Amino acid sequence: MSSLESLIIETGPSPEIAVIWLHGLGASGHDFEPVVPELAFAQERAVRFIFPHAPELPVTINGGMRMPAWYDILAMDIDRKVDELQLRASSDAVAQLIEQQREQGLRPENIIIGGFSQGGAVAYELALSYPERLGGLFALSTYYATAGSIQRSTANETLPVFVAHGSYDPIVPEALGQQAVETLKAQGYQPEYQSYGMEHSLCLEEVHHLNDFLTRCLN
Repeated sequence: MSSLESLIIETGPSPEIAVIWLHGLGASGHDFEPVVPELAFAQERAVRFIFPHAPELPVTINGGMRMPAWYDILAMDIDRKVDELQLRASSDAVAQLIEQQREQGLRPENIIIGGFSQGGAVAYELALSYPERLGGLFALSTYYATAGSIQRSTANETLPVFVAHGSYDPIVPEALGQQAVETLKAQGYQPEYQSYGMEHSLCLEEVHHLNDFLTRCLN
């Protein structure tokens, strides 16, 4: 996969912290741009938000239509029927963004990876397999697609993880978010889990909880 184009927002000069946030299927890096002003921790210190744009790929469940996607979804039972090779290619492409940040002087423990829906599945793969300690992982309205095949990193075996889901989500059922949490616990992580009375979306209460999590990761 070629180098990813990204929307970059900096909340102050010379950031020493980066948040890489992956959007969902059919969306773009601009999706979560409006969230930045709502994150208080990023108004108190200089943070670089990186919102990559997924490449356009044919998506089987949408009739093969090309759209922004991190990987192909082969059937409606999305937790089982995904193109893991493509998912890992996307993970590798996002890892290149981490390397770019490190070349600019950021320490890996000050880099946090997160994603929504399909982007969250890539975030799980990347953050939990990355060979050096990262700052944290957040997974929103998503699922742990590669739980059975991931090559987990010992450097991130105690990585802070925040998982959030809407209780009325018709796209990625909350059961998949809860299943991810149980799998993470079985693998030795201690994820924080929050549920909200919403569908496949983000809400202000969730943003506030995410802000608290990010603050803890960086303190």
